Amino acid sequence: MNAVPLMQGADLTAPLAWHQGQPISRAQYLADVLALAAVLPARGPMLNVTHDRYRFAVGLGAAMLRGQDNLLPPNHTTDTVARLAALFPGAYALCDDGAAAVDLPVLRYPRHPLASHAAEAAALPCPRFKADALAAQVLTSGSTGAPVPHPKAWGLLVRNAQGGAARLAQQMGRDSLVGCTIVATVPAQHMYGFESSVLVALVGGAAFDTERPFYPTDIAAALARAPRPRVLVTTPLHLKTLVDAGMALPPVDLIVSATAPLLPQLAARAEAAFGAPLMEIYGCTEAGQVASRRTTRGDAWQVYDGLRLSGDGEHAVVQGGHVPQPVSLADVLEVIDAQTFRLLGRSNDLVNVAGKRSSLSHLNYHLNAITGVRDGAFWLPPQANGPSHADGSVRGHAEGVVRLVAFVVAPGVSHAVLRSALRERIDPAFLPRRLIDVPTLPREATGKLPAGVLDAWALPQLAALRRRAP
Repeated sequence: MNAVPLMQGADLTAPLAWHQGQPISRAQYLADVLALAAVLPARGPMLNVTHDRYRFAVGLGAAMLRGQDNLLPPNHTTDTVARLAALFPGAYALCDDGAAAVDLPVLRYPRHPLASHAAEAAALPCPRFKADALAAQVLTSGSTGAPVPHPKAWGLLVRNAQGGAARLAQQMGRDSLVGCTIVATVPAQHMYGFESSVLVALVGGAAFDTERPFYPTDIAAALARAPRPRVLVTTPLHLKTLVDAGMALPPVDLIVSATAPLLPQLAARAEAAFGAPLMEIYGCTEAGQVASRRTTRGDAWQVYDGLRLSGDGEHAVVQGGHVPQPVSLADVLEVIDAQTFRLLGRSNDLVNVAGKRSSLSHLNYHLNAITGVRDGAFWLPPQANGPSHADGSVRGHAEGVVRLVAFVVAPGVSHAVLRSALRERIDPAFLPRRLIDVPTLPREATGKLPAGVLDAWALPQLAALRRRAP
């Protein structure tokens, strides 16, 4: 794979995107990429914060044409952007009307059409890039809060997206995604949204809806106008809100979920509501998308073609395909064979109480399975974080008790009912010392709830409760 095209999987007359029910052809996309590339700053990299998914895709291609990396941080907070500016001198932001303000030099996406000569662009060769050319810097928050870059070569991104597109098509009983429309509730700037909407369209033949609907009525409207076969790309949080809304939902041909393990009960409800299979995707920043499962058919995950697993427990490694070098996975896995595993929990959220071990993600799973709980999260207060054990689990207070707290969004559900339900699901050692009712949790747009964000939000919640206590 010496030179890899920007687009493949469908001809240039096919749509790459749909905007308010109107198609945008791949030829038009190519013309817009060429036009935007001509007006980009001489230096990069680009922080693409455009709200419109098509404009994000145009910015991606234009930056690559100019040899500029695309920055994909976990969020666009003031602190994160400031750290990016220090880490990448010369970085600028591509913005549109829906983008949040960022403290970087800004290039406004033109409001007028970028290019009107799509037919001429169709006659041009599609841009091609070296397989090892850097296309993106995906950033995660390190232990100090500083962004840690993970360079992504274009050739490996394409192989990853091709594997994902093949798995999506297989789940729908199709040979390819050509003719399929993707409606995504997750932003293009997040790795999952980037891979499962923009990249699978560019290299897998699908088209995506340009918007990022959030509220149930908006999601239903976006699906209703999307041509079939249509795929809903979403998260457990968005899916739960959508199913709980109790509204009639347009049929889809596949539901895709990622960012957190999905409750089997919710998966079954979603499949019934949409009349379609639900597929979960497992991945990580370092390796990209790695595996999938049909949640209602069992808890085992199947890795993508070309990948293989080795090791066990907290030391599982994946390699092959788009992962040329071995990558250690940050989760605790039960490796069944080289292609199959079960996900047991995250290795960095283990808690140890009286010799018993569990993970916060496992506890959250059971908390959110309780009828009436709209959202919930266990939390280990910082004062409970004593020295770590050799196995990485967390030791509690000096008296040996981990003071777990659970924040719950469960209007109308009493604490007694919640505690009773938890006793049926988890070991009594992990029952929360306090249950705290809250109207919402500080989740990111993808539904994720990073530990640092939860800590910063939870401490004032506890302080306010103490002030109100008699």
